[in-house]
Amino acid sequence: MAVQPIPAGYHTITPHIVVHDAVAAIEFYTRAFGAEVLCKMAAPNGKIMHAEIKIGDSIIMLGEEMRDCGNMAPTSLGGTPCSMHLYVQNADEAFEQAMRAGATMKMPVQEMFWGDRFGQVTDPFGHQWSLATHVKDVTPAEMEEGMKACMKQAASV
Repeated sequence: MAVQPIPAGYHTITPHIVVHDAVAAIEFYTRAFGAEVLCKMAAPNGKIMHAEIKIGDSIIMLGEEMRDCGNMAPTSLGGTPCSMHLYVQNADEAFEQAMRAGATMKMPVQEMFWGDRFGQVTDPFGHQWSLATHVKDVTPAEMEEGMKACMKQAASV
């Protein structure tokens, strides 16, 4: 059998995140999002150099911050400019589960103009997670009107 260019179980894009304390991060992702640990490899110093977890049908790679290699965690950088978007069966339940596991609320779950029930949390390691359940199909015109209303409301705050 020929080697596959994209290994079985992986998607074309696989997030690879950097954290302080990968062991604690893996425990959090297991409690918060039902992650399954696929592998963990420790460096000679005992820190997790590389791990892979699976949430739903998606694999996420993660490892410890290693400043000398240029790998920095969001907590060292003062935040992160990107987030993970997690589609789930029930955004409200997933949000509450993440909060119980130790996440902090960035945005409460609510109906959004693009048709998702959507909320955001920050995990204890500085990564942002959007939790969403698609609840309504909207046309491009409905989405544009919804965006205009949202922007108008935001401008008045």
